[in-house]
Amino acid sequence: MTLFARHGYAAVSMRQIEGEVGVQAGALYNYTTDKQSLLFDLFKRHMVDLRTALDAQPPSASPQDRLEAFARFHIRFHLERPQAVFISYMELRNLTPENFRVIEELRRRYEGVLEAILETGRDAGAFHVADTRVTALAIIAMLTGINTCYRSGVRLSLAEVEAIYWDMVRKAVT
Repeated sequence: MTLFARHGYAAVSMRQIEGEVGVQAGALYNYTTDKQSLLFDLFKRHMVDLRTALDAQPPSASPQDRLEAFARFHIRFHLERPQAVFISYMELRNLTPENFRVIEELRRRYEGVLEAILETGRDAGAFHVADTRVTALAIIAMLTGINTCYRSGVRLSLAEVEAIYWDMVRKAVT
């Protein structure tokens, strides 16, 4: 993960990976078939971990509470995994079409959770959104962008940043 995040998938060789993980030349093939499999496994692990962690969150009653919980969860989860987030967005183009379809489906399921929250809120009259899918994708893009601008202990605390982002998300749907 570190090599892919630092140099990019295309620039990393299997020999570099072997050196990074500390195995002899050729030994890595005992654990994986190729570099594409490694990349796919990183993507899949990130998406499965994301959904598992989201599903473990305590349930919220109102659509507003569910939306706030989703926003705060997304920020915390992604800030704890900057390399995985970087790879998950920058290296999609390097997946084979078959692997891309698998990851895209996992992403759609995660996005679907937010879309369902927005639909419930819209149907209850709590949210005013023209299109729940577009809104869900925009919110996720904004929340994930935290990784490019936030550094712990620099200017604002995580709680302050979460509050600012939650305010922006709330205003986007009301």
